[in-house]
Amino acid sequence: MSPTVTLGWTPVCPPDRLDLDRGVAALVDGVQVALFRTAAGLFAVDNLDPVGGAYVMSRGLVGSRGGVPTLASPLHKQVYDLTTGRCLDLPGVTLRRHRVRCRDGLVEVRLRQEE
Repeated sequence: MSPTVTLGWTPVCPPDRLDLDRGVAALVDGVQVALFRTAAGLFAVDNLDPVGGAYVMSRGLVGSRGGVPTLASPLHKQVYDLTTGRCLDLPGVTLRRHRVRCRDGLVEVRLRQEE
């Protein structure tokens, strides 16, 4: 596994711009990110579907399996664990996650990039 480089925090939007269980796409330091607010918290993942190759994950369906928050791709319906990025349907497939927080009234994202 490659080491991960973490960049600085980038303010994206106020938290009230994120509807519960609905995705929003944002451009963070040149990377398309999908942001989600769920009952389990805030999540940020790549907007690029790792299987379909299209920038559509912000349009995915939020749900849960066994109490774990999940995201289903809108293309082929692969389901990803939002806490780990691991695909629950295809072994070895992952959705890159990014750090996200709410600070001073803004949602901020910190990109993770594989070296």
